Amino acid sequence: MKWLNEPPRWSVDDGCLVVTTGDRTDFWRETFYDFIRDDGHFRFTEVAGDFTAQVTLAGEYKALYDQMGLMLRVDQNNWVKTGVEFTDGRAHLSCVITRDRSDWSVVPAPGVAGDITLRMTRHGTAVRVQFLTTSGEWQLLRLGYLPLPDTCQVGVMACSPQRAGFRGRFSNLTITEPIARDLHG
Repeated sequence: MKWLNEPPRWSVDDGCLVVTTGDRTDFWRETFYDFIRDDGHFRFTEVAGDFTAQVTLAGEYKALYDQMGLMLRVDQNNWVKTGVEFTDGRAHLSCVITRDRSDWSVVPAPGVAGDITLRMTRHGTAVRVQFLTTSGEWQLLRLGYLPLPDTCQVGVMACSPQRAGFRGRFSNLTITEPIARDLHG
């Protein structure tokens, strides 16, 4: 795996990637805040075709917008990031889809306690984001569209738009063949 914007501190301990963010890092394009940021930390590999990426997240969320999760990236104008983000005084599930301009959806994490496991699946130009509930069921967080070439960058990201020093731990990262297209069980 390679870094886009390598963080000031990172290590791999017992198979887990531990990242400490740099100062005021983020991935965002224009919407609402009228700025462009492309300096978040992203550790990725190139993936051809459809896939499912899955990871478990544990972070020391303290400051507004501290965040970590999965990312699918074509270039600086086209990408998806999803994970846990600290807003309104607590951690939320978050997903941003960027097609020249970023959108943002955020929701409290019902049925989730402690570490959070997420997965992102590419099916052609559709991107499906799910999280694992405490009852062991996959819950849909977002289904979106992104024009995707055959090969994209896929991996984990961490950002701290308001500070330096957000620390997060990524465990059990897998990138495999895509799960079935069934949305409703």
